[in-house]
Amino acid sequence: MRLKSDIFVSALVRRVFGLGGYAAVLRKGAGEAGAIFIRQRSRLGAETLYAPAPQSFFDDPAPGRLFEIRLDAVEAEAVDQAIAREIRFDPDCWVVEIEVDARGDLFDVAAEERS
Repeated sequence: MRLKSDIFVSALVRRVFGLGGYAAVLRKGAGEAGAIFIRQRSRLGAETLYAPAPQSFFDDPAPGRLFEIRLDAVEAEAVDQAIAREIRFDPDCWVVEIEVDARGDLFDVAAEERS
């Protein structure tokens, strides 16, 4: 069974702080199953946007949360625009910002899973 969105986000924020990083919920979405978008800021100012991976990436009929890299090492404005489009499409989505040197095993990314 997949974790509810609010529990996943809460756990992500705690784990980031536990690693000495920074995390903030920029937008609260539907608690049960809202899509989650994660923006990761680097020390140099570039950002990466992680979005829910398409269902075609799932081998397991009841998978956990799997993300894909939507934008990589771009300016903040590009991430802002992408998130604004997603909110217009799905107003129940979550947006979480993290600042960590390395994402590590905070969440699963599709490209890394399928290599």
